[in-house]
Amino acid sequence: MEIAGAANIGDIFISCKKEKHYSREVILPRPALVRVYAGEMRIASADRVFTFYAGDTILLPRNQLGRLSKLPLNGEPFKSISIVFSREKLQQYYSTHQINVVQENIPKLKVLPEHPLLDSLFDSLLPYFKLADVLPPDIAVFKVEEAIRVLRAVDENVDSMLGQFEEPGKIDLVDFMDKNYMFNLSLEKFGYLTGRSLTTFKKDFKKAFKITPGKWLTQKRLQLAHYQIVEKNRKPSEVYFDVGFENLSHFSFAFKKQFGYNPSALGY
Repeated sequence: MEIAGAANIGDIFISCKKEKHYSREVILPRPALVRVYAGEMRIASADRVFTFYAGDTILLPRNQLGRLSKLPLNGEPFKSISIVFSREKLQQYYSTHQINVVQENIPKLKVLPEHPLLDSLFDSLLPYFKLADVLPPDIAVFKVEEAIRVLRAVDENVDSMLGQFEEPGKIDLVDFMDKNYMFNLSLEKFGYLTGRSLTTFKKDFKKAFKITPGKWLTQKRLQLAHYQIVEKNRKPSEVYFDVGFENLSHFSFAFKKQFGYNPSALGY
């Protein structure tokens, strides 16, 4: 997992973002537990936007696609502490602990209720980050296992997110792409999330859509951008990232090629 602005790149880290706005696509290969201490955090999935503030604690599942945004609030930079659960540590833990009956559908995320055990867990981490940027490895190992035990005490259904180790299975390609085309991912990532190799993904995509993935993605993203600018009165500089383009110049070039005029020519 790539962590930007994190003091400790490891199992446990503190993140502080001073920028006005920070966003990126995120697919966690491992579950993560996050406590927000200041600022605002938004997670946009295909069909919903979740917003979190200081005091909120969230458990994020692996292999869920979304767009993560971190923003300052009330003059304070965004700040959070995250605990990431590696596959190895989870498998080691569950090798000696029975997995509770899991739910069929793993939720996009879990918003955890206020609980003294969660407060104690995160409060015990703060002093280490005040003393140094890096959490001592031996302490990190101990705290990760403590976090697993705390989560299981707080939520009896948490094994549905922590105790699952299978890779994504083959799913409906058309439905997934129609819901997630606005996320700026490589074709390899789209293939992985739909349970396909890159070669099989391209083959199945061409069969389903009668067009290559690259052309289809560009067309769908530009159509969404056109709608956002015309119907929602948004500026091109506000839209391009949300529809899956990396930069404004590339977006403007593609937009003009598709529609015959610059996005700035539209009223907003």
